[in-house]
Amino acid sequence: MPRTSLMPRTLLLLVPLLTATLAAAPATAQMMKSPAVPEPGTPDKVVPLAKGQVQLSFAPVVKRAAPSVVNVYASHVDTRGQSRSAMDEFMRRFFGDNGGGRGRGGAPGERAQKSLGSGVIVDESGLVITNNHVIENMNEVRIALADRREFEATIVLRDPRTDLAVVKIKSPSGGLIPMAFGDSESLEVGDFVMAIGNPFGVGQTVTQGIVSALARTQVGSSDYQFFIQTDAAINPGNSGGALVNLQGQLVGINTAIYSQSGGSHGIGFAIPASMVRAVVETAKGGATAVRRPWLGARVQSVTPDIAESMGLDHPTGVLVASLQAKSPAEEAGLKRGDLILTVDGKSVDDPEAFGYRFALKGLSGQTQFGILRGTGRSTVSVKLSPAPETRPRETLKVRTRSPFLGATLMNTSPAVAEELQADFPADGVAVASVDEGSIAARAGLQKGDMIVAINGLPVATTKDLERITRNSLNMWEVSINRGGEVMTSMFGG
Repeated sequence: MPRTSLMPRTLLLLVPLLTATLAAAPATAQMMKSPAVPEPGTPDKVVPLAKGQVQLSFAPVVKRAAPSVVNVYASHVDTRGQSRSAMDEFMRRFFGDNGGGRGRGGAPGERAQKSLGSGVIVDESGLVITNNHVIENMNEVRIALADRREFEATIVLRDPRTDLAVVKIKSPSGGLIPMAFGDSESLEVGDFVMAIGNPFGVGQTVTQGIVSALARTQVGSSDYQFFIQTDAAINPGNSGGALVNLQGQLVGINTAIYSQSGGSHGIGFAIPASMVRAVVETAKGGATAVRRPWLGARVQSVTPDIAESMGLDHPTGVLVASLQAKSPAEEAGLKRGDLILTVDGKSVDDPEAFGYRFALKGLSGQTQFGILRGTGRSTVSVKLSPAPETRPRETLKVRTRSPFLGATLMNTSPAVAEELQADFPADGVAVASVDEGSIAARAGLQKGDMIVAINGLPVATTKDLERITRNSLNMWEVSINRGGEVMTSMFGG
């Protein structure tokens, strides 16, 4: 990605300050001679009367927050070679020795994927929050602190659905400074914020801007889309870094940018601290995966036509499109066609916002939905509980030559359906993942597909699929349920 110059951003910040300082001098001199009388119709202007007023700075906030922000170097090493230091590999890639199979102590034939990002210390024990995409498919992680100390780290928890991950520094030698969480729910458009991270690997960098928008839901970098938008410059390498308020508190994790060039265009997105805190608390509790409440209903957006038909003056809320039997939604008395307007009093305007609000509720007690049914408004109580795994998932990694080679499959259940964000029938086999470049990927299989039949034989479990694909064939007829539509295709052996 092209490197973007930071000079225009710096000039935009400095010029107004210089202008204000220079303009203050003659005004101050005039005040010493005689009181200034404002012209009729012009607002009163306040002139700096003390040195401290001229020297306002964000430096105290940076001093408080910056020690908590770290660099994250991750790698995945092929078993045919041994890993070199992630820091050494990063330096090699950017500053030389790009052509050979070894360098800076690496082994001949070494094959390793590398990743560079940022992170935030959130606990004195050494827990660091970062983006999942920074460590995705990686098996070695190294953390570099702001004071240049380096440590190995272990991966504690990955949560691809929020694009968050938690790693833990091995044997920290003390002196770790965790960043306190701020209240992301109290942020308002126009609030000052700062982004701290390691863009392009140049070293820890601080940029300043404002909250440009809240509750952005059409970004597409995670399942739970409810992002803080900011114009503070965020670039590659900032991923996993901190978005902080003027109290030096963590209000978001920088995760994505809108860019046509790869550099910052002043449109960056951060995961709110409310979601970050939930993932961190899960890691502190010793869990290796985040579990969220199960609703057992599919919701859809409200179009202008639907809003008009329901007597609304504008589209709002989410419409209940279907319910699963014996689910919390059904037990609460929700019905198909109900319009969910609020979750515990907080409005929801689309399925992404609803999913975010509901996911934050935890796994105990109840939550209150404000709904519109017909012309009447009411409140229903929905039980907060995890999706049940009604039968073992019996995960199968297909290794025999067939259209499924490179795919990972599972028996379906409400728990699996919830994880894959898909609607499945009671029986069948779900595609949980597809290896990049595999035969399954070339065949067009996708995460969330439902395998219905193979060569005319129904597939109810992973054992059925394993048995049917045990022998190689010249032709395969595969029926797939994708988004409620069943497709049948022929594949060569």
